Order: sequence, then C-alpha cells, then structure tokens
Amino acid sequence: MTMRNASPAPLHRQRRGRRACADGMAAERLAIADIQARGGRVLLHRARTRWGEVDIVALQAGCLIFAEVKARPSLLAAGEAIRPAQVARIMNAARFLCAANPHWVYDSMRFDLCAVLPGNVVEWIPDAFRQY
Repeated sequence: MTMRNASPAPLHRQRRGRRACADGMAAERLAIADIQARGGRVLLHRARTRWGEVDIVALQAGCLIFAEVKARPSLLAAGEAIRPAQVARIMNAARFLCAANPHWVYDSMRFDLCAVLPGNVVEWIPDAFRQY
C-alpha cells in the first residue's frame, strides 16, 4: 500500500494568497478611512462569528451599517463577487452581532458593498444586499 503525502501548495499560490490578503486589508483600511471621513464611526473591523465575518460594522447618522469590502478592477466585478451564500453568512453574522451588542443604538440598518477600485477609488453601494 502506497501512502501519498499531501504536497504543500505551490509557492506561487502561497504568494498569491498572501498578496490577496494584503490587498484586502489595504482595501478595508481605505474603506474605514472613507466612512470616518463621512462622519461614520467604526464599531467593529473584521468581526468574526461562527456564522461568518463582517468586514466593517459602522454607525453613521443613526444607521447601523454592515459592510463587505471588495478590492476589484471594476464596480461590476465587485458586485459579481458577492454570492447569495455569502450574503446569508453576513446577515446571520449581523443578527448575532446585534444580539451580542444590545448597547448599540440605531434607527435603521443596512448592508453595504464597498468597492475599492484601481487608484484607491472607494465606491459605496448602500443597501447592496436588498436584491437577495
């Protein structure tokens, strides 16, 4: 009987993964700076729950915002990167976070997509998940 050892991921895949992670973190930092510049207050960044992760939770003008940040070459590509299963995970995570933080005071809630485009252009799509 021959045993096969799982070979490690090729080096180029590891580099690509590290680069994607770094790009994602940079995009999130830009999104945070943008929402703060617009008068918002970031409550949580990379909020992890057993149901999923929410990139940014912010409060702006009485609205609790759960934002998914995508660094993509176009606004269309950012929108296409959100799948129904991911929307469900984010919404479940948001329910948990609201229950776990009863001290949050807000008038409304929405789920936004923040697209970070080439040249560090930040575009917000408010209430992006309403279609689901």
